[in-house]
Amino acid sequence: MRQGAETNGGSVMADQVQGAQAKGHNGFLIGGGVLLALLLFFIFQNTADTTFKFLFWSFTFPLWLGLLITAIAAFVIGQFALMWRRHERRQARRDAR
Repeated sequence: MRQGAETNGGSVMADQVQGAQAKGHNGFLIGGGVLLALLLFFIFQNTADTTFKFLFWSFTFPLWLGLLITAIAAFVIGQFALMWRRHERRQARRDAR
């Protein structure tokens, strides 16, 4: 048996894959943080009052608040879409067994 080929019951290759996955998650966190900072910078530069019209309602409030609400709604909808996609994939895997 080679020395150093096994670590804590797992192979060196598995440890390298896990390290690569962790680096990928860090990249997503850094990219997400940069995008969030840019979004907040853009939102807080737009502070003028604006009238929003939806169907027969009309609202007047700061543009930054409208942008923030839109960004949060888009994030939530995106998360639901990802959850639905994962659910469909799991269902397909179960049905394939």
